[in-house]
Amino acid sequence: MKETPIPQNLQSSSGKGSFNSHHVLPGENLKTEKQHKSKLALKYIRAVAKGIVGIFGVALFRKKKKTADDDNKTSSQIRNTSFSITDSSVSTAKSLATLRSSISYASSSGNASGQIATVNFSFGEISKATENFSPANIIGEGGFGTVYKGKLKDGSLVAIKRAKKDSYEKSQWFEFRNEILTLSKIEHLNLVRLLGYLEHGDERIIVVEYVGNGNLREHLDGVRGNGLEIAERLDIAIDVAHAVTYLHMYTDTPMIHRDIKASNVLVTEKLRAKVADFGFARLASGDPGATHISTQVKGTAGYVDPEYLRTYQLTEKSDVYSFGVLLVEMMTGRYPIESKRPLKERVTTRWAMQRLKEGEFVIAMDPRLRRSPASNVVVQKVLKLAQDCLAPSRQSRPSMNKCAEVLWGIRKDFREATLISSSSTSHHSATLPNRDITKARHLFGIEDNESHGFISA
Repeated sequence: MKETPIPQNLQSSSGKGSFNSHHVLPGENLKTEKQHKSKLALKYIRAVAKGIVGIFGVALFRKKKKTADDDNKTSSQIRNTSFSITDSSVSTAKSLATLRSSISYASSSGNASGQIATVNFSFGEISKATENFSPANIIGEGGFGTVYKGKLKDGSLVAIKRAKKDSYEKSQWFEFRNEILTLSKIEHLNLVRLLGYLEHGDERIIVVEYVGNGNLREHLDGVRGNGLEIAERLDIAIDVAHAVTYLHMYTDTPMIHRDIKASNVLVTEKLRAKVADFGFARLASGDPGATHISTQVKGTAGYVDPEYLRTYQLTEKSDVYSFGVLLVEMMTGRYPIESKRPLKERVTTRWAMQRLKEGEFVIAMDPRLRRSPASNVVVQKVLKLAQDCLAPSRQSRPSMNKCAEVLWGIRKDFREATLISSSSTSHHSATLPNRDITKARHLFGIEDNESHGFISA
């Protein structure tokens, strides 16, 4: 009898091994052979199916593993970065670490968050940096609390704002948290930078960059430095305008500072400005025409927008009004309210605007300023800008961006006039020749009938 050939080995589609068929022995009947072939085909199909499942299984496993890894990574990031400053039980070690990535809290403005980079501090480090909050390190005090100068272990200097421990009123806590939120969302050369935040028991501490040359009011008073010349005052005014323009126009959500004043303008060693103290800052509406209705007016007497006082409606133009007061303060050297002056001079802005109207702006000029044709014209032009900022109707006031543009133009003209003056005095006498005075007047757009504004040095 002829022997039935043995089928060749079959290999699974996975390519990872083979299986042998049963041998069909001589003399087996047809039924047995058919059964054998059916079993063989079934095994082949199962092997193929197993291989296919293996391939897709590996791919699916890898995909799931990648997804799981991503989810774990995201979850880990969320756990490491999520932080609510309303939770007063957060430990000191975690406070600054979590603040590094985001800060969030619920307020009347809604939830908000910002990206910042901070340093991890412990309460012990802060205490050591201030020599246990020594009175000798106090550099400022206010309704919120005390500001200390601190020196970290690496030698760098910081300003440490420590809230009053008995300040548990809701409004004061809101100011503290509001300043944290605001500082965490901003990054600008002319705005004080947040370095850290600490919540430890009943201690609430903000750590910001240290600006060690006092504030603008101290310089205007002559307490700091040798007094500010007109060029330096122009630089500072432009820096403040840039800072507030940034708050109004270039943050994710527009901000209203609400407390622009000379003591909140810190002066660097190079006599440039950094705006500080955001305790009263408000997140403005995205709609430029919208107003924020406040139940409690915030700000400093003499700087507050009268329309805000009357209507309780807060807009960016309220900052513009305060900036106008600041400009008058910088040109006159006087405080916004001078209670010891004669009645007509007690409100500095009113007195200075009257002098400007009557063509006697030089009378309002800070006596510490050096008189010259160029500096006198600067005072006149800055007071005119201040007049626009102080308009009774907020719609009539310029934007902070416009204020910055005007000040840039004034500074440019002043520098050109100064160069002409320097060139003339280097070849002639100390007195400006008539032709150079005429050219300086032309640069500033001053007509001959306004020559009373010039007073010789």
